[in-house]
Amino acid sequence: MKPKRIDSMNFSASPRLCVDFVSACRRNGIVPTRFVLVVSVANQTVLLFEKFSASWRLGGKKMRCSTSRFGISQVAGSNGTPLGLHRVVGKIGGGWPAGTVFEGRKPVGFTWQGMPDAKITTRILWLEGLEPGFNRGGNVDSHARYIYIHGTGDQTTIGKPMSCGCIHLADADLIPLFDKLPGGTLVWIAET
Repeated sequence: MKPKRIDSMNFSASPRLCVDFVSACRRNGIVPTRFVLVVSVANQTVLLFEKFSASWRLGGKKMRCSTSRFGISQVAGSNGTPLGLHRVVGKIGGGWPAGTVFEGRKPVGFTWQGMPDAKITTRILWLEGLEPGFNRGGNVDSHARYIYIHGTGDQTTIGKPMSCGCIHLADADLIPLFDKLPGGTLVWIAET
């Protein structure tokens, strides 16, 4: 089935995703950025779309990811992966080697030097929710919850829900993505 065109946005993802993404942008007065990352919690995948003239094209391969083992939740303390419209507001780790371990967004060691199970490694894309009352502000604020897209020491878990709310990517996908995406890039996190 071919996705239907919605306001000149032709994603090769589901038509529902297209409608939801466009609606969230409109509702919040957000203009789509050149690149848009689309995370599917159900499929444990990340797709990068790039805008070309009046349409959107897949800007690379489908990347496997790991979202929360606690499921979906917007609420602070739930350890769930939040849904909805986000943007990249911080890029941390550029220039460090793959396997660099971060704590408090500062490098503290390397996976190959006694930290193989480190939770946050390689690069960090810090997300900010853009939907007030849903993933922004109060006890549902994705930025205040430290929701990132980042690497992990145990890359065998990629493709299965194993995080504590963040989105894990393999180093081979994360590093080129980090290098390509400017700050401010929109991220759409969907249940399906």
